[in-house]
Amino acid sequence: MLDIKSMLPEELGAWLKELGQPSFRAKQIFQWLHRGVTSFDEMTNLPKTLRETLRTQSYITVPTVERKQQSALDGTIKYLWRLRDGNCVETVLMRYQHGNTVCVSCQVGCNMGCVFCASTLGGKVRDLEPSEILDQVIFTQLDSGAEISNIVMMGIGEPLDNFDNVTKFLNLVNYPDGVNIGMRHISLSTCGLVKKIDKLAQLGLQLTLSVSLHAPDDETRSRLMPVNRAVGVDLLMDTCRRYFEQTGRRISYEYAMIDGINDSDAQADLLVKRLKGQPGHVNLIPLNHVEESPLKPSRRVRQFQQRLEAQGITATVRRKLGSDIDASCGQLRRKQMKQDQLHPGKDEAL
Repeated sequence: MLDIKSMLPEELGAWLKELGQPSFRAKQIFQWLHRGVTSFDEMTNLPKTLRETLRTQSYITVPTVERKQQSALDGTIKYLWRLRDGNCVETVLMRYQHGNTVCVSCQVGCNMGCVFCASTLGGKVRDLEPSEILDQVIFTQLDSGAEISNIVMMGIGEPLDNFDNVTKFLNLVNYPDGVNIGMRHISLSTCGLVKKIDKLAQLGLQLTLSVSLHAPDDETRSRLMPVNRAVGVDLLMDTCRRYFEQTGRRISYEYAMIDGINDSDAQADLLVKRLKGQPGHVNLIPLNHVEESPLKPSRRVRQFQQRLEAQGITATVRRKLGSDIDASCGQLRRKQMKQDQLHPGKDEAL
């Protein structure tokens, strides 16, 4: 059975041609899928015989809302979607003055092992298909009634560890006949898979690359992020410079502020040294507390920011949204996993 929503119009056209269908049907089907139809019967401008063929040879991915939490503080909405195999992923809708942003997941779980992130607890179950990433945009928009103008790939999973499906999703969501969100309105976050960053640079996409740096020295970064043991900060920064040279797109460096771990003046000064002469900016993130982690939010966020700015580095502090609804990555899924373990008959996949 074909995952029809993971297909671009030209792929749909080639397949439909094999079925003896005219090429214009591909555009019709593509548009229906991107409007969020849940069955082929809703594609009312297709012949009944074609709808029956589609039903027997392909399927439409349709996530269901397992949990939905809305912040009373800022209107942020967090969704826990249950997928067709029973697994769950999270999506967050954030409201800003410049428009509505959706934060999407790209994997069920994560293998990167970052100690401050709830998403990695339990490891990776599987990659998401392009359609399953796209569904988070489509169905968040439909359920909330909020038009999505921006996408951040900062949810559960490492996007570059699911490279082919993620880049296919980017092409799908950018397509004019579909959701049509421009690449410059999309941010992709990575923990620093250097070979995949080089591979992404070759595609020349005009998205924003966000690198989860979180420490300027190997000792601290390796403690926080196991991926650094195989990469190292020097190689990562060289790769980032190369990415900018190839794409002309400046990089955003994510830096979770952790009390007593990565928030000293000496580390701020070393971060300045790392970034001097390289276009980009630092996004300081007040740490979200995770129950299973002993790490605590830094009390020196403003001092750290001021020290960076005093030495010529642009630094912003991320606005904390949805703090009353488990809006940090992985927390809601983790709670659902615990509940499903108490009631194993509900879904064997978890």
